[in-house]
Amino acid sequence: MRIVLGVGGGIAAYKVASLLRLFTEAGHDVTVIPTEAATRFVGVATWEALSGHPVSNSVFDAVHTVNHVRLGHEAELIVVAPATADLLARAATGQADDLLTNTLLMAGDCPVLMAPAMHTEMWQHPATQANVETLRSRGVTVLEPASGRLTGADSGPGRLPEPEAIFTAAMALAAATVPSAGAPAAEPDVDAVLAAGPSAAPSVVPPLAGLTVTVSAGGTREPLDPVRFLGNRSSGKQGVALAAAALEAGARVRLLAAHMEVPVPAGVEVVQVETALELRKAALHAAADSNVVIMAAAVADFRPADVSGTKIKKRDDVADPVINLVRNPDILRELVEVRDAASRDQLIVGFAAETGDAGGDVLEYARAKLRRKACDLLVVNQVGRDLVFGEDTNSVVILSRDGSEPQEASGSKSDVAAAVIDRISAELSRAVPPA
Repeated sequence: MRIVLGVGGGIAAYKVASLLRLFTEAGHDVTVIPTEAATRFVGVATWEALSGHPVSNSVFDAVHTVNHVRLGHEAELIVVAPATADLLARAATGQADDLLTNTLLMAGDCPVLMAPAMHTEMWQHPATQANVETLRSRGVTVLEPASGRLTGADSGPGRLPEPEAIFTAAMALAAATVPSAGAPAAEPDVDAVLAAGPSAAPSVVPPLAGLTVTVSAGGTREPLDPVRFLGNRSSGKQGVALAAAALEAGARVRLLAAHMEVPVPAGVEVVQVETALELRKAALHAAADSNVVIMAAAVADFRPADVSGTKIKKRDDVADPVINLVRNPDILRELVEVRDAASRDQLIVGFAAETGDAGGDVLEYARAKLRRKACDLLVVNQVGRDLVFGEDTNSVVILSRDGSEPQEASGSKSDVAAAVIDRISAELSRAVPPA
């Protein structure tokens, strides 16, 4: 099937590369037409490499082939993703100021599917809703956007549907608009097909689908008095990235959130904690129904033995206070002991923020910690004032209790989170006996 894939100028354009691959791997011939704004997000070279065709957004390129007419005439299906508010408006009002909108006007009887993506306020604006109704009244299939995390801290309806869902809808639309011999074309019911599941798409099951994952994040704070505490430099960025990656992998995600400087991903269940003792209680409770527990929070090893009920004053007539510390419980080790005592089928992942010294390097201390904790995986990073805490990047080594080769991962904290979740998925797959 000859498909024209239009790409609008939104941040979700990067997801459309996966949609393009689904089309080409299914054997379809795809011509990509990005808007000028779309090329600010994903370059022309990417679309050409994945489609195997030259890519343009100008009516003045390849004029001898009359592209702005030919592409619409030859297309058997047109898919636009992401369909931004601007692109929906231009399509609804019949504008033809670039190659994509020209092609949409020349589509004729070719089925057209548009997958919107924009901020919630833009999607719900009366102007956008009117444009969508106009397009639908003309026979264009406009999908409902998904709900979830958007650009920045925003969340709500306006997220681009996943590539597999768009592929399913597109294949259903194409099938419904190709009549059998002697029969009229059927009215496509794309929503019903999507509700029934992605039967027309490749079988893609998220690796953690049906599982519950508990992640701890941030840094605990141990009070000295009503206004002071002992804390650490953790921002919670890595833990939040892990929660988002687990959610993307299909899991139900619970986040045990100590002090954090970043927002929680939409769709994640949150349990707020402050101290190590509060985190211990929450972790033991959450672990009872979790398939995977990831302890990424920076937990204080010690807490003040005595907490003053009033602010500790700095006075010239009394000696400076001496703060006595006591050990906090080893939450990670206790989680492993409880799991083993209950013979629970559960994967437990620890994090080790280490510094080297004259007694050993980071990995030596980490391997010793893995032996003490007895968790399944230990994610190790070297920390310091300008390393890891509060930064947007990370570099880790994943150690395994079974002694397998250490795995390195680096990049953004989202990249590291994806690598950890992939490793967890692989460990779970290995644990399942063959049928």
